[in-house]
Amino acid sequence: MSQYDLVVIGTGPGGYVCAIKAAQLGLKVAVVEKRATHGGTCLNVGCIPSKALLHASEMFHEAGHGFEALGIKVAKPKLDLPAMMTHKQATIDANVGGVAFLLKKNKIEAFHGTGKILGQGKVSVTAEDGNVTELATKSIVIATGSDVMQLPGVEIDEKQVVSSTGALTLEKVPDHLVVVGGGVIGLELGSVWGRLGAKVTVVEFMDKILGPMDGDVSKQFQRMLAKQGMTFKLSSKVTGVAKKGKGLEVSVEPAAGGAAEVIEADVVLVAIGRKPYTAGLGLEEAGVKLDNRGRVETNGHYQTNVPGIYAIGDVIVGPMLAHKAEDEGVALAEMLAGQAGHVNYDVIPGVVYTSPEVASVGKTEEELKAAGVAYKAGKFNFVANGRARAMNHTDGFVKVLADAATDRVLGVHIVGHGAGEMIHEAAVLMEFGGSSEDLGRTCHAHPTMSEAVKEAAMATFAKPIHA
Repeated sequence: MSQYDLVVIGTGPGGYVCAIKAAQLGLKVAVVEKRATHGGTCLNVGCIPSKALLHASEMFHEAGHGFEALGIKVAKPKLDLPAMMTHKQATIDANVGGVAFLLKKNKIEAFHGTGKILGQGKVSVTAEDGNVTELATKSIVIATGSDVMQLPGVEIDEKQVVSSTGALTLEKVPDHLVVVGGGVIGLELGSVWGRLGAKVTVVEFMDKILGPMDGDVSKQFQRMLAKQGMTFKLSSKVTGVAKKGKGLEVSVEPAAGGAAEVIEADVVLVAIGRKPYTAGLGLEEAGVKLDNRGRVETNGHYQTNVPGIYAIGDVIVGPMLAHKAEDEGVALAEMLAGQAGHVNYDVIPGVVYTSPEVASVGKTEEELKAAGVAYKAGKFNFVANGRARAMNHTDGFVKVLADAATDRVLGVHIVGHGAGEMIHEAAVLMEFGGSSEDLGRTCHAHPTMSEAVKEAAMATFAKPIHA
């Protein structure tokens, strides 16, 4: 039996990054992956394919609605959905192939099959043909990610009632798509099919979309999506989905209780969240503790209650984000190699890849108020930004939140074209404990959308120039 320094179960962003970093630091590493390809949910049926369809659908919509205003006359674009899906698959293939190459390059042994912890220092891998391989290792990392959360009483068939996985493989554009859940996944995939021609209705249990995001952001963003044709039913819950002929009848009630209404739909997308994936790992038999939400309990060094068994990513506490898992993977690999790994959980950006994008890092106004932190806020609208005007992307704003006494930036929130790229200068600033004045006095190239970030910072510590 081969002896490893580290066996990582799961090769999503957290797992494969942890494995590569550990190998770079001189550890002998093996990975276990139940899929035929590496990359986990993110690369196979999540982040990457959804971004391929988001971009393609945005280009389709732009050609049909935005070109003429720029002086470009083209015939009405025709949708070739199979070709769009081919682009999506090519994107997936390139990314998962890249991960396989990196694992091989770093001399990491890959085992395909279902991993199970047999106890301290032992992992079994059951291949599709039933063959079982046992691995001996000093350390084990659980990096198995998360799975779709089910809606009670509603069965997902991935044809008409779909999860995010099925929503990425629809064979035709639905006439009416009902999205259950107004979070990131529901809004992203709803916007894809909305731009391609579907009527989209979003049913959200809370009284706002984008749950924990800044209230100002979610309110204005909802207005933008409504202008694009999305319909919202907030403070509402789906209590049942029944087949009627070739379609579906969706029963919707007020969240607080009351009379139900029935909405007819072709497809229902269930996007109410994700849950840690721990089934079949042998955690109970190994004595690994889970918390009341099914997450693996760890200490500040990602160690479980069982020596030599660690966990990172979606299976532990914290936001279920690929980049959070990656940073944890690097930090843990460094710790296992005797170094000092660290993740700053106050500076983890979140992005919604709709059009326009939404990006956020740090605290929201609601969080600061709840914590009793005295703060000041500065805001700048893209309508006053020259580059935004030139590109016809004037929707949205930048908001900077800073400590009232020290001016240290505590949070930045952006709604607008390219927000997901712009948020990172705020993340770097916050990582170094910078102030709004530091950001406002940093020279920004003109004309750029990023000047709106500078102006919002200036509005925080003094006054903006262009508003």
